[in-house]
Amino acid sequence: MAKQAATKHLNKELATANAIRNPWGAGTVASGLTPGRLSSILRGAAENDADDYLTLAEEMEERDAHYSSVLRTRKLAVSRLDLTVQAASDDKKDQDLADEIRAITKTPEYNEMMDDALDAIGKGYSVTEITWAKGAKWTPDKFIHRDPRFFMFHPDDPGEIRLKSETDRVNGQELEPFKFIVHRPRLKTGIALRGGLARLVAWSYLFKQYAVKDWIAFLEIYGVPLRLGKYGNSATDEQIDTLKTAVANIGSDAAAVLPESMQIEFQQVAQASGGSDVFKSMAEWLDRQVSKAVLGQTMTSDDGSSQAQASVHNEVRQDLIDADAQQLTNTLNRDLVRPFIDLNYGTQEQYPTIHLSAPEQADMALLSESLAKLVPLGLPVDSAEILAKLGLEMPADDAVLLGQAIQGDDAAQNRATGCHHCGTDTAINKENPDDPILNDMMEDWAVGMGPIIDPIMQQVEGAKDFDDLKKRLAKINDSVNLDKLATSLASAGLVGYAQGVSGKE
Repeated sequence: MAKQAATKHLNKELATANAIRNPWGAGTVASGLTPGRLSSILRGAAENDADDYLTLAEEMEERDAHYSSVLRTRKLAVSRLDLTVQAASDDKKDQDLADEIRAITKTPEYNEMMDDALDAIGKGYSVTEITWAKGAKWTPDKFIHRDPRFFMFHPDDPGEIRLKSETDRVNGQELEPFKFIVHRPRLKTGIALRGGLARLVAWSYLFKQYAVKDWIAFLEIYGVPLRLGKYGNSATDEQIDTLKTAVANIGSDAAAVLPESMQIEFQQVAQASGGSDVFKSMAEWLDRQVSKAVLGQTMTSDDGSSQAQASVHNEVRQDLIDADAQQLTNTLNRDLVRPFIDLNYGTQEQYPTIHLSAPEQADMALLSESLAKLVPLGLPVDSAEILAKLGLEMPADDAVLLGQAIQGDDAAQNRATGCHHCGTDTAINKENPDDPILNDMMEDWAVGMGPIIDPIMQQVEGAKDFDDLKKRLAKINDSVNLDKLATSLASAGLVGYAQGVSGKE
């Protein structure tokens, strides 16, 4: 019964619109916004009355091109990272669970859900409702982003998000388990409604609107001379009104009829040519503050920055990307991975985990050159790690491979012959299966190379960098025993001479 109670709402939509969950929001807040009004909105949000704040946060993205651009840049920097799913262990059961999570993450709906979850960066939190489909097992059917104004925080616990309810408008309704992905990024310590970037950017947004409004008003009269009307002391009120009308209309009509006793003069305003720079500078300065808040960095033309530095102006600082990615994966592992596995397989001791990471920018030429030199000397390298650096996946069991690695029994043979880092002798032996003399020689070679290669590889593994390695290698020159190698080379030379004399190829 308990399981049925827990699953009876899984395939239903719960956070739908109703009388107190208005899908159209609260109208407009940004229009006619003043410092007093903004202060009231932010204070209300801090006191759990957040509808106007959330509406303003939405309108800021719609009305300010710069804020919309940098916020979208930060979101995309996270949602476009490489996604991997790591199994809890090498056990087949854990590997199978990881495969099922990978299948969920490859759907288009999952990618859209990640974009919606990152809406929390601006507003402080984001809620996505999951509808589950029941077939052979419970699987996510739809991810539905819900308007953040549909939710509230518990009056006694600012960390608990609740669904607004008609039956309990004070406390709201507790969220059903397994139904919601609630993302609350920790951009700052404190309650979620005080942590969104919209709250930080709101004042810059307001002041920029004032600057732009004044800038446009200035441009409307920029270059137009001041129209000055003059009348005599004997002018009547009617004549003065006529003069006012003429002065007001002459800008558009370019013509006016006045009594002979009146005149209109045009006065050029001094230094009007540089007036717009004040508004432009103010707007650009505010945009730079928004860039700092959202992207974590900005480049200016007066701080000595080079063009190369300025080219990263629109990039998000890497530590912010890493933090956003870690917080998002924590949410997904808690609200999606665990519910999926618990619903279908019950509670587990450990779970697969989703990870987001930037692809490592490895120097392919340097990597290839290093591997070509060190692997033949026996440097142990994990093939999975190299494939990941190259952006390749581990081949399937039935895949046609371009190369063949040394098998485990060959490695065991190397250890038996005393060469822990040799890997080419067995390959040569396999190429000459019918030549017992050559095989014996290669075994002797492995025995002779072991005392030489092993000390070298020990120094390679212990070196901090290339300069340190050179110093280490110089110290072991006198300690390397070449007697066995010299004997093997002498024997090989004798065999070669004998085969040449006998005419054997």
